[in-house]
Amino acid sequence: MLETLIVLVFVGLIIAGIVLFPHLIKRKRNRLKRLPFPPIWQAILENNLPIYSHLSPDERKRLRGHIQVFLAEKQFIGCSGLEVTEEMKLTIAAVACLLLLNESGRYFSPLRSILVYPSAYRVQTKNSLGNYVVEQSWETRLGEAWARDLVVLSWQQIQQDLNHWNDGHNVILHEFAHQLDFEDGKGQGVPILPNNSDYSLWAEVMTQEYQHLCRQVDRGIKTFIDSYGAKNPAEFFAVVTETFFSRPYQLNQKHPALYRLLQHYYKLDPQRLI
Repeated sequence: MLETLIVLVFVGLIIAGIVLFPHLIKRKRNRLKRLPFPPIWQAILENNLPIYSHLSPDERKRLRGHIQVFLAEKQFIGCSGLEVTEEMKLTIAAVACLLLLNESGRYFSPLRSILVYPSAYRVQTKNSLGNYVVEQSWETRLGEAWARDLVVLSWQQIQQDLNHWNDGHNVILHEFAHQLDFEDGKGQGVPILPNNSDYSLWAEVMTQEYQHLCRQVDRGIKTFIDSYGAKNPAEFFAVVTETFFSRPYQLNQKHPALYRLLQHYYKLDPQRLI
């Protein structure tokens, strides 16, 4: 009888924890959002984030709140001798949190650590060529997102992207779009959407646009959307996210259905921010 009671109490505590944990996390995040935003951080945002001054007062306030949560929940690790400064952390957080202005509230939930290299870095890869044959090679990368809990970035590339915001490329937006995609555990180019009814339209537009890009690449046609997006649907979502924020006018002109879809998802119209 006592053992049964202990088991019931233990199970009850687990259930209570499961129920209460999201509420505790939400309360903690709300407290973080209300913390004073240091003046030096404000100056860094104004200097480093090209579109910050074009956000509405409410959008700037929400972005600052998301940054507070992001910096409290994620750890930054410098690689190859790089010392990650407060400016680096804030800059990465600010660009990443542009993707959270739709108030999804998940804050890239699988992500725990952000590795920052001073420049491009090399990684060893293995490709299976058969049952027992494995080919090893080295690749140079500017960033990557792991499906579990890691993002890797090149600080040199970040600086280049910020200085050329309108060139259609942004390693932070790209890798954190992958993190949005990973939140449902699948990473197939479909982030968690606000309504079940949104998925059918997402599938229709994304599939049509992805297949169109693949056909253009196969035929050797020069594409407006980076051809890297033809690799798979996950890369397509990350690439068009970069394009949506950095070349919105052109994306809307050339791919209006895709632009409207991303505008609905991100709850933002970047055309007024450029």
